[in-house]
Amino acid sequence: MTTQSTFVMSQAVRDAYARGEEDETLEPLVLTDKSGQPLGRFAEGDSVIFYNIRGEREVELTESFTRDSFDKFSIKSNLDLNFTTMIEYMKGLDVDVAFPPDDRVSDTLSEILAQHGRVQVKITEAEKAIHLGFFFNGKDSRILKGEERIFVPTRKDVALFDEAPEMSIDVITKTIIEKIHDSRYDVIIANFPNVDVVGHIENRDAVIKAVETVDRNTGLVVKEALEQDVTILVTADHGTVEKWLYPDGAVDTGHTDSPVPFILVEKCCKMNLRNNGELSDIAPTVLQLLGIPQPKTMTGVSLIEDDVPSGSATERRILLLILDGWGANENDVGNLIAAAGTPVMDDLSKKYAVSLLQAAGEAVGLPEGTVGNSEVGHLHIGAGRRIYSDRVRINMAIEDGSFFENRAFLKVIHAARNSAKALHFLGIVSFFSSHGSVNHLFALMELAKREGVKELYVHAMLGRRGERPESGAIYIEKIEKECEELQVGKVVSVIGRYWSMDREENWDRIEKTYRMLVYGEGNHITE
Repeated sequence: MTTQSTFVMSQAVRDAYARGEEDETLEPLVLTDKSGQPLGRFAEGDSVIFYNIRGEREVELTESFTRDSFDKFSIKSNLDLNFTTMIEYMKGLDVDVAFPPDDRVSDTLSEILAQHGRVQVKITEAEKAIHLGFFFNGKDSRILKGEERIFVPTRKDVALFDEAPEMSIDVITKTIIEKIHDSRYDVIIANFPNVDVVGHIENRDAVIKAVETVDRNTGLVVKEALEQDVTILVTADHGTVEKWLYPDGAVDTGHTDSPVPFILVEKCCKMNLRNNGELSDIAPTVLQLLGIPQPKTMTGVSLIEDDVPSGSATERRILLLILDGWGANENDVGNLIAAAGTPVMDDLSKKYAVSLLQAAGEAVGLPEGTVGNSEVGHLHIGAGRRIYSDRVRINMAIEDGSFFENRAFLKVIHAARNSAKALHFLGIVSFFSSHGSVNHLFALMELAKREGVKELYVHAMLGRRGERPESGAIYIEKIEKECEELQVGKVVSVIGRYWSMDREENWDRIEKTYRMLVYGEGNHITE
């Protein structure tokens, strides 16, 4: 197999930009030979490494290639791929996993509430269901005793949510208020997703509307909770639009390294909160308010400096409201939260106890300087302790060399080499995405080189989250250069992550990616 000697695919991405396309929704680009035949398609007996991390947006595409009973769209029979994933995307998938999960996080907030007979309900939109369920519960999908989950369906009448920045927040708010008025529920945990979801789209007016919508609905639920003597904790999982501009003025639609607000709203009194906390301190705070002993495994520290009277704790009900993506930034430049009208959050910050929590980098188990995200944000809020992320584990494995001895990688790579079949690397190309790193791809390419693989193909997904405009072409060019230097590999597919990384059963999107990978459907680019 000849390696990439010219930067054909990176130029094709730049040509797509000129046609008005952008990274997130880039239509599939497929490399062909001189006769127009697509190169590097998935074929019977080939080997695949899907190197993305996080996992919730990777399940659907993985299922289409590995589940015998898959019926969401027509698939090619008897592909019989050797399929390996970087981490475990979901239990039960017929794949090898290079970095299996550590043991389930025990003694989470939800688990301790269940053990003490407290009834809890979790409410959000389907867009954030996995975060409030699986991640909040320590990467555990089980519904606990006394736990109820209400996930409002995500709207299907819009392509992107800048068309409807309010999303389904009215239904979420109505449901929260219903539970506030139902005294059976001791703890209500809710997420407003708008700021995060809309903030990933380059539409300033829509982002402003999303911020103002969340502020208004926060006011509605806080008012009802106060009337019912419910204690309210208002916080966020990470920042997004409070730093919406790079220093040069370009739009940054990704997450941020900002701290997030924590506001304790108590009708009877104003408690004192300590500073310099982090997301893992929220669970201990909830337990202190409820008079429930904190387990030794939960190493976070309550944010409340005062003693909580035991009598009030036994009767207290709590609303934990997560404003997804609402970061704190004193600088107004490029700060769309400051630019929006937020009278509710402004008023709460003046009247009640306020603190700032670290929600990025080491505070949430990520490398120093790394931005936060919804996965680790909800994981740390629920777990009440620091948990090292998959990214850190993989980076450490690359540094100490164990990455290149990983049994799951070697199994699939040797299967390709020994049977003279193709090896495919599939995943996000980014330095900043919470779903993966191009450095992991480069390490895999080095491993394939070491193991003598002759036929290696790279299938790249692009996205703007946390990236500068038109950064996708730069990444593809970096991969093409790496292929040239290693003398192995070729970029043969490029597609926007919108079509590949779905979690809402938009199977038409996944089918587009599937057909690109298997049949070579897309815009053909001659090598």
